[in-house]
Amino acid sequence: MKLLTSSIFVFTLGTLLSSDMCLAQTPNSGAITPVRSSTDEVGIEMKRYVYKHSAGQPRELEVYFPKGHDPSNAKGPCVLLFHGGAWGGGDLKQFQKFCHYFASRGLVAVTANYRLVLASQKLPTGVSRKQFCITDAKSAIRWVKQHSQELGLDPTKVIAGGGSAGGHVSILATTNTGLNDPADPTEIDTSVVAYLLFNPALATFDSKFPEVDALQHLTNDFAPAIVFFGTEDEKWLEGWGAAHTQLKDLGVGDRINLWLAEGAGHSFFGKKPWFNHVLIETDRFLVSQGLLSSKATQKMTPGDKRLIEAKNVDSSSKVEKQTLSLESHRRDQPTSR
Repeated sequence: MKLLTSSIFVFTLGTLLSSDMCLAQTPNSGAITPVRSSTDEVGIEMKRYVYKHSAGQPRELEVYFPKGHDPSNAKGPCVLLFHGGAWGGGDLKQFQKFCHYFASRGLVAVTANYRLVLASQKLPTGVSRKQFCITDAKSAIRWVKQHSQELGLDPTKVIAGGGSAGGHVSILATTNTGLNDPADPTEIDTSVVAYLLFNPALATFDSKFPEVDALQHLTNDFAPAIVFFGTEDEKWLEGWGAAHTQLKDLGVGDRINLWLAEGAGHSFFGKKPWFNHVLIETDRFLVSQGLLSSKATQKMTPGDKRLIEAKNVDSSSKVEKQTLSLESHRRDQPTSR
């Protein structure tokens, strides 16, 4: 089935090369030149690059460099985040605050866009619109690794992640060996050392499209991950619950750090009252993996809420059970707050 689906994708790609839905263009190589750059008041420099063209449009990423970053001397980790938007929307703004913070902590931080395909767009039978997003995300990861010397980062220490659809895209871009843009330098792999996943949108109905179904690509070498969900995000908790159970069954469940925002729905992570604690726990996770040092510099502020770490979810449990437990706990609390 996987071979058949891959063949369908290659055939479809060849068909689309001559149309306005074209995926592949020659990737950037050699010297890289930003299309936009700026430096803020604290010395964080941002440069925006075009990492490829697909469907006749430029695909861009923003790179945030620490203050005083010298590419000739700096070879530290890099974090690369993909925005959400239901595979048909969204933009680079979603993770700009995250990237700025991680650059302030000494990482090269990148956020990339990718080809968006609306659910209403007709595609050939057997082709999912999500696979085009994944192909571009793989190109972005390869571009960052390919230009690691110019950017001043260690290509063996790339951290990937994203929010909602971007979380899904980051997982498939790093675990599915197919869906490659023929123009990419495929000798550069898309493996990563860790994941930052913000309510990743893993859908049970993806099973009919094996190339975009995370459950069909999870293995026991899945990198350590920190994962955030709102307890009211029932639709996507179901998909994550299945993936979490599978990772447990593969023997790598202890690599997953799951945090729940009690009473929160989807896409809560980038705004108050949760943002500060999300950022702090993400920082702590990276420190635990040896990808950052010292303590988080982000602070909690009045009105912020704290996440709850979800522990002891065994391989036979679903995340929903943990959610129900939290909801029961909430109902038992005084209502005067």
